[in-house]
Amino acid sequence: MTSRVYSRESENWVAPRATSPLCAVVPIPGSKSLTNRELVLAALSDRPSVIHRPLRSRDSALMMDALGQLGVGCRDSLDGGSDTLHVTPAYFVGGVTIDCGLAGTVMRFVPPLAALANGSVTFDGDDGARRRPMATTIDSLRKLGVEVDDDNRGTLPFTVRGTGRVAGGEISIDASQSSQFVSGLLLAGARFTNGLTLRHTGEHLPSMPHIEMTVACLRARGVSVTEPERGVWRVEPSPISAIDIEIEPDLSNTAPFLAAALIAGGTVTIPQWPTRTTQVGNDLGGYIEEFGATVTRDERGLTVDGGPGILGGQPIHGVNLDLSTGGELAPSLIALATLADSPSTFTGIAHLRGHETDRLAALVTEINRLGGNATELPDGIHLEPAPLHGGEWQSYHDHRMATAGAIIGLAVDGVNVDNIGTTAKTLPDFPAMWTAMLDS
Repeated sequence: MTSRVYSRESENWVAPRATSPLCAVVPIPGSKSLTNRELVLAALSDRPSVIHRPLRSRDSALMMDALGQLGVGCRDSLDGGSDTLHVTPAYFVGGVTIDCGLAGTVMRFVPPLAALANGSVTFDGDDGARRRPMATTIDSLRKLGVEVDDDNRGTLPFTVRGTGRVAGGEISIDASQSSQFVSGLLLAGARFTNGLTLRHTGEHLPSMPHIEMTVACLRARGVSVTEPERGVWRVEPSPISAIDIEIEPDLSNTAPFLAAALIAGGTVTIPQWPTRTTQVGNDLGGYIEEFGATVTRDERGLTVDGGPGILGGQPIHGVNLDLSTGGELAPSLIALATLADSPSTFTGIAHLRGHETDRLAALVTEINRLGGNATELPDGIHLEPAPLHGGEWQSYHDHRMATAGAIIGLAVDGVNVDNIGTTAKTLPDFPAMWTAMLDS
């Protein structure tokens, strides 16, 4: 059993410590990345689409609200069920303001749609969103002939002055800070008069699997997408077909739960793990094995067996991981590595400085606040073993920082995670899911 202290008013949460091995089955809500891509494509489609098992979270709600502002219809099934969403496309309207919250997919996927609207569309968001890099999206639209007013900030807020059409053609961008800059343009490219040929000019492009996901989603709707050479994509102008699709579980959101098996011991099973997927979270099984777990995939889903676990006397050893293709997994894996008995190094994640917060600086600060020994690298973090103690863990309004604190709290008494409610960005009720796992 576990103890739980959670105040919805203060949003502070004393992370529960594991006291016995796990035997948990943890269903995970739908993928945020897939849900928001499919919402955008449904809004651009030639007729209504049906999306089954969409994620219901702050990020997906912000996307639905954004599309609704443009005139798109998003409604649940008439029987009142929340597992099916009907999306009706429309000619996009202007004269509206879109709240991006902290959702990178909204602030980077929707502006190309706004360029197709008849009128001006203003984008703004949370204070943290105003610090996230947006110059690449803004400059890309200008290269496509779209007028954008941002007072030369390169960040939110800005206004896209749509004319109802975008000529398209060939443009070059540097998307080194986020693959979302590429995905946002590819998603809308088929609706440009001349399609889109997009060339990435930077030396590094993070999170390539997310671009591969975007391309797969487009092809499933009948859009021709080719890659004539590495770092170049061609989207042919064409209608975007409506489809009936089911959203996979969000595999990246399984990271904290799978890590828990190595700490508490026992097993954690994630049901409905897809046999084939473009999600970067699919790599988690291999990463968790690097820490010493046994990973099994069968008809039940994916199961991690942590053996006795750290709390049962079985230490985990440090790892050296290049996470350039899966940076969103880094906070959970780094949190797990703070409990290892040998050093760990994580690289390929310099782009995390431009996420909901500067995740590298935040992780180093919070780990060291609890007595850890973390050092920021040019493109990652290095950890030396150090005994941890309880204390405050700041979330920085970042859902993955909050869940990282929960992971450490499994083995360390008194880890007080500030603003656990920020996990609602992608996991609607993380505290209840965490407690249910520990009580299984």
